[in-house]
Amino acid sequence: MNSKEVLAFAKDNGALQVDLRFTDLPGISHHVSYPFTELSESSFEEGFGFDGSSIRGWAVIHESDMLLMPDPETAYMDPFAQTPTIVMTCDILDPITRQHYERDPRWIAEKTEVYLRSTGIADTAFFGAESEFFIFDNIRFDQRENCGFYFIDAEEGRWNSAREANNLGYRPRYKEGYFPVPPTDHYQDLRSQMVRTMIDCGMTIECHHHEVATGGQAEIDQRFNTLVKSADGMMLYKYIVRNVAYRAGKTVTFMPKPLFGDNGSGMHTHQSLWKGGKPLFAGDGYAGLSDLAMNYIGGLLRHARALSAIIAPTTNSYKRLTPGFEAPVNLAYSRRNRSAAVRIPMYSASPKAKRVEFRPPDPSCNPYLGFAAMTMAGLDGILNKIDPGEPLDKDIYDLSPEEMKNVPSMPASLDEALDCLEQDHEFLLKGDVFSEELIETYVNYKRTAEAAAIRLRPHPYEFALYYDI
Repeated sequence: MNSKEVLAFAKDNGALQVDLRFTDLPGISHHVSYPFTELSESSFEEGFGFDGSSIRGWAVIHESDMLLMPDPETAYMDPFAQTPTIVMTCDILDPITRQHYERDPRWIAEKTEVYLRSTGIADTAFFGAESEFFIFDNIRFDQRENCGFYFIDAEEGRWNSAREANNLGYRPRYKEGYFPVPPTDHYQDLRSQMVRTMIDCGMTIECHHHEVATGGQAEIDQRFNTLVKSADGMMLYKYIVRNVAYRAGKTVTFMPKPLFGDNGSGMHTHQSLWKGGKPLFAGDGYAGLSDLAMNYIGGLLRHARALSAIIAPTTNSYKRLTPGFEAPVNLAYSRRNRSAAVRIPMYSASPKAKRVEFRPPDPSCNPYLGFAAMTMAGLDGILNKIDPGEPLDKDIYDLSPEEMKNVPSMPASLDEALDCLEQDHEFLLKGDVFSEELIETYVNYKRTAEAAAIRLRPHPYEFALYYDI
């Protein structure tokens, strides 16, 4: 839609309010609302002023005045608002220079698309992210000077099988929750409602199902889209999933590893490059890939340890990225083999379906930064003709220690990941997509607000290990 079409669409739907949304550096959505009478065609050129000094990662007190510039192509009617409300995603501009704000994650994703076209390699990067999440019934947590705890409960959790009251059984076993039918799958109808709401908001959904873990783990798959639109879609996806669950008296988390001893939530990300409407990843090489696709894989694997700070950006991410468990920590590629960090799906022989799936990302990442960074790594692989080496077409978890020595792995902690990003980020600076200042801001925020904060606090399990030492 263009600006005129947005105004007509809003009036046709009785909109009384306009809600403008943007994303902070860690990836949390924010909003501000105006009466619909404040929206006009000129609003799309003039923008809406706001104070950005309190937004995480944006703290610039001396230059806090900013502009929200609504993108008419993102408009939809909010399915949850009691007051009829039209929602739009915004870019952030400096009110004096009218330049894009360099810490706006959406602008970084937009610059990636510009840089991609400037290389002449391709004109479109497609992304399809498979985000997993948990649906719980109750969550309690706190951290104080003298205590720290969390407590999760879910009607579907296998741990409730011994409960006396109101117990009808039918709960997925640990690590055996993949694709059961109801009543073992408790949330078929809730997920269906989520999907219906997504479709009503203009999203294209391919499927939904229960995931491997007990306790309500789920997955809903969006159809692939261009880089920025796919990131916009992931932000809307999270908003809809959380609110549908909340209205049903449930709570959703995109934490990578909320449950001990069961599978965590990933965000396997399918990606491909196209030019002039033709796919560039199809060829006659390994798994039906082109040389260009192999170099793209080489870039992903070469820079995967640095990427981890952006695509697996929380301390909790490294509870999932643990050797020997469900996450692909070993940096190799393979067709079909799901224990490889890069997998080449073999569902279809169509050149249009040829893509690579990068499996280490999780849904705690900022999709604008994550998709941008992965694209930049892949492009670096193409520009420098990085060879990904030989494929690993056997279960990586069954390799001997001698064989494993030759397979590099993802970092084991957020601190290590941030070290890797500091040491290897030149590929992100090309085309002025990322900046040194942005990377420094991001690393400092993650080190102080998250990694150091966790490191300083006693862990409940330390009491079990050491109280009587």
